[in-house]
Amino acid sequence: MQNENSFEQFLSQKDEEAWSAALATLLRSIHEVDRNATQIWFAFYPLSLWQALAHAEDRERLAQQLLLQGDYDLKHQIDRSHAFLYGHRFWPQVKKAIEQHADSFGQSSSISLADQILTVARRVANDLKKDESLLNGITAVAFMTLQQTGLAAFTAAPGTIHIDRKHANKSPEKILRHRAKDDSQGLLGFLRTVNKQFTITHDENDDKAKYKLNDGQDLAWGAAEDRSRDWVTIDPRRSEGPIPVECRSASCGTCWVGVLGGAEKLADVAAREGKKIKEFGYIDTAEPKPLIRLACQAQAGGAISVVIPPWNGQFGKYLRSLKNTEERAPGAQPAGGRIEQTDAVN
Repeated sequence: MQNENSFEQFLSQKDEEAWSAALATLLRSIHEVDRNATQIWFAFYPLSLWQALAHAEDRERLAQQLLLQGDYDLKHQIDRSHAFLYGHRFWPQVKKAIEQHADSFGQSSSISLADQILTVARRVANDLKKDESLLNGITAVAFMTLQQTGLAAFTAAPGTIHIDRKHANKSPEKILRHRAKDDSQGLLGFLRTVNKQFTITHDENDDKAKYKLNDGQDLAWGAAEDRSRDWVTIDPRRSEGPIPVECRSASCGTCWVGVLGGAEKLADVAAREGKKIKEFGYIDTAEPKPLIRLACQAQAGGAISVVIPPWNGQFGKYLRSLKNTEERAPGAQPAGGRIEQTDAVN
C-alpha cells in the first residue's frame, strides 16, 4: 500500500505544465494513427477541470455553474474513455503493467514522467511483440487516468476492451488510409464544382456511424439529417443526430468534437469559433486548423473522421479566474475555490 501511495503521490505533483512538457516529448514517439487521438483525449479530460471539481467546496454546484452536461467524470469511464485510440486494443495489458509499475514504484524515483510512460509502454510492447509507438499514447492516457481516478478505482476497473474483434483486427495503416480517403464524386467527379458530398465518420469502431454532408456545410448540419438511430435514447444531449447541438451559433459549446483525420479539410477557425472555444475551455491555440472544433462552425471540404466527447460545458473563464487569483495571491486559494458565477460563464 505504501508503494501504491507513493506512485499516486508522484502523479499528484504533476500539474498541467508538467503534463504539457511530457506530451511534447512523447508525441514524436507516438504512432501517427494515435498522435491526434492522444492529444484529443487529453483535451477531452483536462487535468485543470478535474482539479477544480476535486477541490470545490460543493462539487455538484460547481458542475451546474459550469453548465457541465453528460459524463464528465473519468472514474466512470476508466475502461472506455479511450476507445477511439488505436492503442485501446492493448488496454488490458497496459492497465496491468501500470498497476505493476505502481506496486514497485519507489518514492525516491527521479525518472521523469515521460520516461516512466515510455518505460512501461516499452515493456508492454515487448511482451506483445508490437511496435512500441503503438503503446506510447495509450500508456500516457493510462497514467493520466490513474491520476484523476486514484489507484483503487483504477485497479478495480475490469480492464475490458470496448471494440469488437473485427475493428480490433484492423491495422494502423488501414485506418490511416481510410482517414485520408475522400469520397468519389462519380466518373467525372474531378470536374464537379457543385453538389459534392463527403462522408463524416463519427465512430471509427462502428461501420454505420457515418453521415453525408454537402461541400462547405458545417459538421453539425449533416449530422442533424441523420435519423438512423434514436440518438436521444443513446445520449440525451443528442436531440439532432449523433452530434449534440443546441444553438448553432457557437454560444453553447455543446457540439465540440475531436478531429481524428481530415483536420486539413476543414475551413480555418473563424474569429467567433476561435474566441468561443477558448471561453468554453476546450482548447487554447492560434492554429487555423486545430484538432478540437465546434461542429456548428467547422465547414467541411472533404471526408472527415471525428470523435464526439461524452460531455460538454463552459469552464474556460472559470479556470482563468482561478489562475488569475492564484497569480495575484499565490497559495491563497486552491484550485476549485469559490468564485462568482458571473465570472465563470458570462
